[in-house]
Amino acid sequence: MASSERSALLTYRLCGGSGEDERGRERGRAAAAATPRKLPTFLGVVVPTLLSMFSVVLFLRLGFVVGHAGLYQALAMFAVAYFIIGMTVLSVCAIATNGALDAGGAYYMISRALGPEFGGSIGIMFFLANVCGSALYVLGLVEAVVDSFGIPPGQKVGSGIHVLPQSYWYELLYGTILLALCLVVCLVGASIYAKATFLIFLIVAGVLGTILVSFFATRPLGVPIRMPHLNSSETENGSFTGFSLATLRENLGGGYGVDYTTGQMMSFSTVFAVMFNGCTGIMAGSNMSGDLKRPSYSIPRGTISAVLFTYLVYNLLAFLMCATCNRTLLQKDYGFLRDISIFPPLVTVGIYAATLSAAMSNLIGASRILYALARDDLFGRALALAKKTSASGNPIMAVILSWLVVQLVLFSGKLNTIAGVVTTFFLLVYATVNLACLALEWASAPNFRPTFRYFTWHTCLLGIAGCCVMMFLISPVSASASLGFLLILLLALHYLSPSSTWGYISQALIFHQVRKYLLMLDVRKDHVKFWRPQMLLMVQNPRGSARLIDFVNDLKKSGLYVLGHVELQDLDSLPSDPLQPQQDSWLSLVDKLNVKAFISLTLAPSVRHGVRQLLFTSGLGGMRPNTLVLGFYDDAAPQDSLAQHPAFTSTREELPLGFPPLRAAAAPKLLSPREYVGIVADALKMLRNVLLVRHLESLDKVWELRRAASPPPSIHVWPVNLLRPDSARYADTCSLFLLQMACVLNMARAWRRARLRLFLCVEAGAMPHAQEDKLRQLLKDLRIQAQIQLVPWDGVVRLHWQAPRGPPGGPAPAEEEEVAVNFPPNTTQVSDEYVCAANKMVLEQGPAPAVRFLYLPRPPADTGLYPLYLRQLELLTRDLGPTVLVHGVSAVTSTQL
Repeated sequence: MASSERSALLTYRLCGGSGEDERGRERGRAAAAATPRKLPTFLGVVVPTLLSMFSVVLFLRLGFVVGHAGLYQALAMFAVAYFIIGMTVLSVCAIATNGALDAGGAYYMISRALGPEFGGSIGIMFFLANVCGSALYVLGLVEAVVDSFGIPPGQKVGSGIHVLPQSYWYELLYGTILLALCLVVCLVGASIYAKATFLIFLIVAGVLGTILVSFFATRPLGVPIRMPHLNSSETENGSFTGFSLATLRENLGGGYGVDYTTGQMMSFSTVFAVMFNGCTGIMAGSNMSGDLKRPSYSIPRGTISAVLFTYLVYNLLAFLMCATCNRTLLQKDYGFLRDISIFPPLVTVGIYAATLSAAMSNLIGASRILYALARDDLFGRALALAKKTSASGNPIMAVILSWLVVQLVLFSGKLNTIAGVVTTFFLLVYATVNLACLALEWASAPNFRPTFRYFTWHTCLLGIAGCCVMMFLISPVSASASLGFLLILLLALHYLSPSSTWGYISQALIFHQVRKYLLMLDVRKDHVKFWRPQMLLMVQNPRGSARLIDFVNDLKKSGLYVLGHVELQDLDSLPSDPLQPQQDSWLSLVDKLNVKAFISLTLAPSVRHGVRQLLFTSGLGGMRPNTLVLGFYDDAAPQDSLAQHPAFTSTREELPLGFPPLRAAAAPKLLSPREYVGIVADALKMLRNVLLVRHLESLDKVWELRRAASPPPSIHVWPVNLLRPDSARYADTCSLFLLQMACVLNMARAWRRARLRLFLCVEAGAMPHAQEDKLRQLLKDLRIQAQIQLVPWDGVVRLHWQAPRGPPGGPAPAEEEEVAVNFPPNTTQVSDEYVCAANKMVLEQGPAPAVRFLYLPRPPADTGLYPLYLRQLELLTRDLGPTVLVHGVSAVTSTQL
């Protein structure tokens, strides 16, 4: 039909998917979508990124870094830090240019690339990183305010501008007030935030220019330093020497001392943890992705420009500080830039503006991540409140919740105290961004076509390694705790979160690796030592085959398992493929029954043709079915075992599977006896082993295998062709295959309590003990543990040698020549009486087993004898309970190492 071919174009996004769930979420985004995106590259990416990186570290901690680490180690720290963030920026740019971005920044990119488990867990980690980052900048601002206006230590009353009391609770109060100011700006929305940050950017740019000029214009001077642990009358003196070679030489090497704000001894890792916070603003632009005009265009260009500029400025300022300031000034006066400035008030304003902007940037970034998490429903009702937005689309509840968490973090009290935690969180997020890009690159998906091409899997791998190494060098405890928390979130989301339509990178990676390994799986290198059953189970209607599906799952022994189904229709007379709508029902069935099986459906004019197709085409490469499993063909009415299966009765769900009702007992079958036996013959011609399973509906595996009664359940094995007593061998290929299948079932976890009982049919005068010893030695060589039981069958064999007789009311003498249908011409025939006697002999061997394995003879060469062959199988297995008829055509046992 022409209309069916005109499908809508797929709008490619990182969050590809459709359907009712996606439409429902789109309706939930209506308020946000109503507001047009309006931020350009400079205002939306460059300015927030620069202000996030030019904040506390630039104005309050760069001297601390250089003073403790020295110029060489400081430059090394910058190189390591910018190497890590440089690799991360390349990954961010690649993902950002591979489709349309939405709100959520790094969370959005990771969740749509790696799937909901990784996305949700990393989203929470990134939210916490931004929250802690916002608290860090607020504490830095409090430190600067107290340094400028606080009452000096040792004095109870201030003078002049030094009027603010200093104590833990007072500083917490100052931080709360400043955070409330950030909250007000963020509640107004992204537009006012962008305007505010642009104004702050102009101030910071002016301050930065003033600082650079001051290094050249300020004359040498001494700077008195009031230490918090000393009285106000006692001070230390730092020196601004101007450009001096002696000062530079003094500051080249490291000189780690005690941090005067925390009293802790500094080291390379602790100083790096503080310094790295000046590099964590690279995601500030991506966090605004929902408010950018063209996020895929703006994020790469804006982020790279900002990162390069900050790297140059940091290195330049580090050199200028080392060449002009002595180590005492650098280590013990974090606000020395104000003291040496040609216009100190402007530096003070710049410090306040930059740290306030960075705090707002992290707060608004955290709120956008929280809103994106809530909108995706990964945590259910836990984040439902964060979905609420204002009329303009601003996620006000997410902003308020983020503000509350930042307020809690402020109780830590000191900037350097939480610097290590913030750095660990950001390093973990950056490592995951690199992992997302690496996974997309390794998956080689055709739709991964980023317009930004300046990255490879090597850069991603280097970024991951750098982040992980530095994370553990900075704080092994924080790194381990963060990874543990991430793992808990991963597991919780894996088991509790609803399925998504974003696509799972794990599926792409699995496909890539499976294809590669399938090509390496060479059938020419197969060896009997490593043989395993690979099953094709034919199922007409799963409603009547639930226990059979479960039983064959135990028989597969880590091999291939395919559920095959033949639909009797002609594609030429249909408008579309009728099998596609059925796929979901079959896959849901596999999930509910918890079996490790593939699905293979086909259309055919007859069941026999369909089975042939599946035998020829199922599997791939070296993974193809080697064993065909069929339910037995008899007149028993089908029973709906699916409705009584524990997978469905243990839940409140109704059967959602779209399978038709079972065939009524009086309704005609889709398969004739002749066609059924023809399927068996076809499989043997194609060198496939065959299993026919009967009476499995009477097998209650749960009760049978878990009962505490003694003796334990048993598996009866009859490795002799009962329909051919004149050639009763137990060591031919078919008998050994039968033994192997019984052993495989016994190795399954659910069947390990069962015991194998092997029945050896013996005649008087045939040296039974010698036969038993040979069989016992064979079992020992095959490493099969089984109890051997001798069964005299002289009375049964005697019926075989007598003239064939039909059952009472059976065929006329002229027809009796055709009774022994399973033997070639000119050989001794068996009668129905003999088959019934063999059935009785098997039935009398008690106690009743959980399942019996019997030898399946080959079908006769004459197709006209197929119905009678099937009748003899029915007589042989009548009333035996769960029975498996087995015919093997391939060698499957080995006595070698």
